[in-house]
Amino acid sequence: MDREATAPGFWADNESAQKLLRKRAGTQRVASLWKDLHKAGEDIEAMIALSEEEEDDSMAAEIQSAVSKLEEKVSQAEVKAMLSGENDFNNAILSINSGAGGTESQDWAMMLLRMYTRWGDRNGYKTEVLDMQYGEEAGIKSATVTFAGDYAYGYLRAEIGVHRLVRISPFDANKRRHTSFASVFVYPEIQDDIEVAINESDLKIDVYRSSGPGGQGVNTTDSAVRITHVPTGIVVQCQNERSQHKNKASAMKVLRARLYEIEQEKKDEELRALEKSKKKIEWGSQIRSYVLHPYRLAKDLRTQVETGNVDAVLDGDLEMFIEAYLLKNASKASE
Repeated sequence: MDREATAPGFWADNESAQKLLRKRAGTQRVASLWKDLHKAGEDIEAMIALSEEEEDDSMAAEIQSAVSKLEEKVSQAEVKAMLSGENDFNNAILSINSGAGGTESQDWAMMLLRMYTRWGDRNGYKTEVLDMQYGEEAGIKSATVTFAGDYAYGYLRAEIGVHRLVRISPFDANKRRHTSFASVFVYPEIQDDIEVAINESDLKIDVYRSSGPGGQGVNTTDSAVRITHVPTGIVVQCQNERSQHKNKASAMKVLRARLYEIEQEKKDEELRALEKSKKKIEWGSQIRSYVLHPYRLAKDLRTQVETGNVDAVLDGDLEMFIEAYLLKNASKASE
């Protein structure tokens, strides 16, 4: 790949050149990771050999610590090895929509938004809320968030589906137990060099005043943008910026991602299955339950992974669920 990238006429076909450079960058990351793991293994072997040669047991604790660290790194590498899809390395666009149930589900959707942004923070992703539709009393009706960083889409695609919450309602004066639902879907953010044909004549663009609690001046101008792609019926909107131009650019980014997904669906069986799973999302077909009463349990119904520490999960500790889902899918693919 290095030879190809330095060959005369390499940039004659810009699309092919960009594709090769992306492939090379990914290969370099894998090679670098393997070299680091291999060197760590060699260092441990050298420590063991030295300890045996000198019959010195004092190095045992240091060796065990090094082995534990290497085991953790190898485990992380195994998960990344499963993220080999065409778009797994891309940034992600995550959307949350509250289900039927009014304030209860809208509050649950807000809790999910906090859970995912906390997950993003603890894993080094840059998050940005592009759009948020607030509920009448509390919570949100919907939200769209971008996660910028390596493998954001690869990890977050494990979260696609319906999420169910069971708790004593804070909005019920009689303190009854309520069940709430919200759906999550994730799109890969498309690279700028990938062409997605969008005809301006196919777009209906509306501007309106931003709603909900905002900073000073956020609601004083018609800066929010809603774009409808007439042929497909896709609607995207953005209101997080005061600039109408910036909001339109962000909304177009989301539209490109969704249209790209539709185009890929026609060619790629994996994305076709992904879209089918999206269409099957219904209240009651949840992928994960979060129970706060009468007992405390977070359980993924696809992998059967569960934990009683629901507070940690709602605070963004999702690794056990994501890794189990990826491992299960990788196992199915290899059968």
